[in-house]
Amino acid sequence: MAISLSVVFLLAIVLAVLIRGKSLKAGPAIVAVLFGFFLASTGMAPSINRFLTSLANTINQINF
Repeated sequence: MAISLSVVFLLAIVLAVLIRGKSLKAGPAIVAVLFGFFLASTGMAPSINRFLTSLANTINQINF
């Protein structure tokens, strides 16, 4: 749950920066948000969640 909320917060910040920097217009941003919202209710959501969790675990295990 903590990783999921952190990713949502990070993506919200990136989206806000892109909109504010005029790299992304509001229309495409709304489409992207709606796509993510509807994608979350499909059968692919658990697979995407497992992939992102394993990716976060892999990054966490990297020692610098």
